[in-house]
Amino acid sequence: MRRTVFNEDHEAFRETIRAFIEAEVVPVYDEWFAAGQAPRDFYYKLGELGIFGINVPEEFGGAGLDTHKFEAVLYEETSRAGVQFGGSGVHVLLALPYIKMLATDEQKKRYLPKFVSGEEMWALAMTEPGTGSDVAGMKTTAKLSEDGTHYVLNGAKTFITGGVHADRVIVCARTSAPSEQDRRFGISLFAVDTKSEGYSIGRKLDKLGLRTSDTAELAFVDVKVPVEDLLGEEGKGFYYLGHNLASERWGIAFGAYAQAKAAVRFAQQYVQERTVFGKPVAHFQNTKFELAACQAEVDAAEAVADRALEALDAGELTPAEAASAKLFCTEVAHRVIDRCLQLHGGYGYMNEYPIARLYADNRVNRIYGGTSEIMKSIIAKSMGL
Repeated sequence: MRRTVFNEDHEAFRETIRAFIEAEVVPVYDEWFAAGQAPRDFYYKLGELGIFGINVPEEFGGAGLDTHKFEAVLYEETSRAGVQFGGSGVHVLLALPYIKMLATDEQKKRYLPKFVSGEEMWALAMTEPGTGSDVAGMKTTAKLSEDGTHYVLNGAKTFITGGVHADRVIVCARTSAPSEQDRRFGISLFAVDTKSEGYSIGRKLDKLGLRTSDTAELAFVDVKVPVEDLLGEEGKGFYYLGHNLASERWGIAFGAYAQAKAAVRFAQQYVQERTVFGKPVAHFQNTKFELAACQAEVDAAEAVADRALEALDAGELTPAEAASAKLFCTEVAHRVIDRCLQLHGGYGYMNEYPIARLYADNRVNRIYGGTSEIMKSIIAKSMGL
């Protein structure tokens, strides 16, 4: 089946990324895995490579493109190699859309050059202990000072990917209480400098998967946030969050498809090399049938992921379509990776094999960005149910 989503520029980028991964990531990846995070200086290398600036306007040091296709190539190439680029995905996929959509010209001049170079890494702090997917239930507050020069931030966040290395974090906080008619009212977004007094990083969370992507708890005790770091209008934060959910869910969907594709590749290589009862595992009919079924599922997921990518680039990806793509691709990846691990036998359970790490990494796809159950609710609502 001929694929039409990528052109020569994307394929040239793919070659560059593949070579970069082989030279800069694969040789040290076990060290990152053991440490539970990529080193901070790695992000400067990504900045030099131009990865952070692809969708940033040229006046701020970027390439000035408006597409997610280079991100898609990154998903495919990192999965293919069985590696991750630490918390950099959050920097580009989650944080950048808010800066581009909400920042004033003055803010863009301050934020974007350092964003592109990797000098300032960004994260998004939405989830709170005890609230989970209920964003409207957040308790973190930001109260305007009497002289109107700054907000005073108090509260806590958890599951913040990139939270350990972040230099700025987009924090969601209540600037006013929810109204009786609308629980979502009164939430605002702030670009918080992590060096601010009263800002602290709690535990670096010990996760099942995504081991090289630092995830942390954050706490704010009377943190002074200058009014110049309010993103967008006060009180409209929930609307802004909803605006970018489609691109976030596309990213999870595409990443899951890429993981499933990589799992088939790993299993295919393994069964051809591994010998059982004097024959390669690939010789047995069950192996052939299992991999053929997995390949068929990956083909379907690729079509769904590509279609969502084209719609996203065209500005036409609806919330229901993004939810559908995320639900389908993450469920496919779950099934495919599990079956591919089974074909590895006992070795599939060992972390030295990429399939084992992939199995653990993949599990969160059906949780973050909205659980599979929430995706079903969104799809059902779009059906008028």
